[in-house]
Amino acid sequence: MHFALPAELTALQAKVRQFVADVVIPLERDPRQTPHGPSPELRQVLIERAREHGLLTPHASREMGGLGLSHIEKAIIFEEAGYSPLGPVALNIHAPDEGNIHLMEQVATPAQKDRWLKPLVQGRIRSCFAMTEPSPGAGSDPSMLTTQAVRDGDDYIINGQKWFITGAEGAQVAIIMARMEDGSATMFLTDTDRPGFILERMMDSLDSCFAGGHAVLRFDNLRIPASDVLGEVGKGFRYAQVRLAPARLTHCMRWLGQARRAHDEACRYASHRVSFGKPLGEHQGVGFMLADNEMDLHTTRLSIWHCAWVLDQGERGNFESSMAKVLELRGHLAGDRPLCAGARRARRYRRVDRRADFPRCAQFPHL
Repeated sequence: MHFALPAELTALQAKVRQFVADVVIPLERDPRQTPHGPSPELRQVLIERAREHGLLTPHASREMGGLGLSHIEKAIIFEEAGYSPLGPVALNIHAPDEGNIHLMEQVATPAQKDRWLKPLVQGRIRSCFAMTEPSPGAGSDPSMLTTQAVRDGDDYIINGQKWFITGAEGAQVAIIMARMEDGSATMFLTDTDRPGFILERMMDSLDSCFAGGHAVLRFDNLRIPASDVLGEVGKGFRYAQVRLAPARLTHCMRWLGQARRAHDEACRYASHRVSFGKPLGEHQGVGFMLADNEMDLHTTRLSIWHCAWVLDQGERGNFESSMAKVLELRGHLAGDRPLCAGARRARRYRRVDRRADFPRCAQFPHL
């Protein structure tokens, strides 16, 4: 693995960095930003600006209209986009669409790609991924699925409940994970306006980065044609693993950008705020924290790049992505920054996704 970036990738990195600085960051205080994420109108503005700059959905294959980025290339570009919470929305690389695009490119049929994947890549629709359930259903353990799919002629009838479903409000297509009668799991694609697909309520959370927020869904005799099964019947758990490591890693890539932003803001404040006759950053207590931040950023970036390299070799990368997510330090930097900047808004970024405990536990079998 070479650490020197190719000239073409360096140019793309600089282009994304400039786009975020000039176009995206000025929109962070736009009134169309809601407690449940950017409104559809604001998202559309961001999408169109990225399209104008040739930066839309760069992770998708060239055949689908993207730039066909490798995992290493995504690590560079996604970090730059993540410097603003709205950057991934603009480039159409935010969760869950990014992971859904990756999965559908792998296993969707040509008809499914024409119907759902192409408009998703083009930024014309959004999606959600419905797996997580309230207790006693699937949480960190997807094998505990309680949502049921029963065959009825040429259709499947789905009943169950999901929650913390990111992007559900306003999504036009959903991937639903359901348990079959034999205990296996299957993934289904469905339009969200089908009878029986019910958004019960929106859930308040600490973050407001995701278009469509987080929702509770209920399926009441939701009828889905067998032709809309994603991949093969009974292989839902396998496909979840196809999606898991790359999607976990791209979270880390985007969060690294946010961590860098928090650190940059802390450094700016510490260099201007004078206390006891000298800038705050010249006091050892603060200076040491900023130095620790630099080391944490570097360590996390190397872990992300290594996992990206592993994925580019065709390996699953589950162990490496778990390590990267534990090392991912957005929470650490957001926790240190208030000590430098008077407990301002970065504190709200703590605990907005899964706790680091889960990927840490996933490493046990390898130790």
